[in-house]
Amino acid sequence: MSATIEQLDTVIVDLPTIRPHKLSMTTMGCQTLVILRLTRSDGIVGIGEATTIGGLSYGVESPEAIKSAIDTYLAPLLIGQAADNVNALVALMNQCVRGNTFAKSAIETALLDAQGKALGLPVSSLLGGALTTKLPVLWTLASGDTSKDIAEGEKLLEEGRHNAFKLKIGARDFRTDMQHTRAIVVALGDRASIRVDVNQAWDTSTAVRGCAELDAMGIDLIEQPVAAQNREALVHLSQHCRAAILADEAVASSDDGFDIARRGFIGAYALKIAKSGGPASVLQLAHVAQAAGVGLYGGTMLEGTIGTVASLHAWSTLPLQWGTEMFGPLLLKDDIIENPLHFANSSVELPQTPGLGVTIDEDKLNYYRRKD
Repeated sequence: MSATIEQLDTVIVDLPTIRPHKLSMTTMGCQTLVILRLTRSDGIVGIGEATTIGGLSYGVESPEAIKSAIDTYLAPLLIGQAADNVNALVALMNQCVRGNTFAKSAIETALLDAQGKALGLPVSSLLGGALTTKLPVLWTLASGDTSKDIAEGEKLLEEGRHNAFKLKIGARDFRTDMQHTRAIVVALGDRASIRVDVNQAWDTSTAVRGCAELDAMGIDLIEQPVAAQNREALVHLSQHCRAAILADEAVASSDDGFDIARRGFIGAYALKIAKSGGPASVLQLAHVAQAAGVGLYGGTMLEGTIGTVASLHAWSTLPLQWGTEMFGPLLLKDDIIENPLHFANSSVELPQTPGLGVTIDEDKLNYYRRKD
């Protein structure tokens, strides 16, 4: 008799960051995680994580809403269901609950973690098998201060921890952003790949001008320069910029990926498990991109270790032309995991033990959990 789902428990955790992290829509001083534990009738517990950025300043799901969606709607739906058919459970969630992909991602992650533990297999094996167990990881320079960003990049290059950097621009006026970017390219560009993320901050005319200037500087990749719904401009920029255009907020589902590809988009897609509903669900978007000849990039919602390693298991099954940005745990001052991921030589190692391969530190979880 197969195991059933007995219980889903969620807690909200607030973890401080090592420095302010500046995006076009907010500046982060801490990161909030929703941690899920899914208990099966055979005693196996799977863990998952749902993380967004800056409450509701980035996306449509806040940590409080994610917890509420799981506790109030998704948990009652799943309790009593057979725990070993992830596809059937995902289909049930999608049939009964619209949207809420962050909440669904935490559940799908926990289901896969538990199934991997039950079978003695890493999650990557459940997703088809890892092409590699060592994945490249860039670092985002986002203090908001040019000299601090350069110093940070110099230190990380000297340590050998990263050889690719992404800059967050769009929060300040255009000319200040261009000067900031050019200074970092001059300082670091001969030793590292430099990329920028505009976080949808530009209108079409500004994006045309901005991408031309970034091209001239030698920027390798330009992420989401225009609003997610401005797909025509995104496609146009991808066809006319030497730098690759990375679609992020514009592509959450396989339907989004198909629509942009059929319009003629020729850049890359930023994959994120939270946007698509989980480590298995995100592969549908990845496969659309592969069929359309669109590049792949392993994106992050600045998750903690649980969400990061869940993403890495999915990314390990794909040929990622643009690598990953799974540096989320490195941005945090502390962790709630007993066995942190190993970052070195511009990459991170994928755990090969059953399930996700990480274990919660109960003392740390209790210390950082948000008290009701």
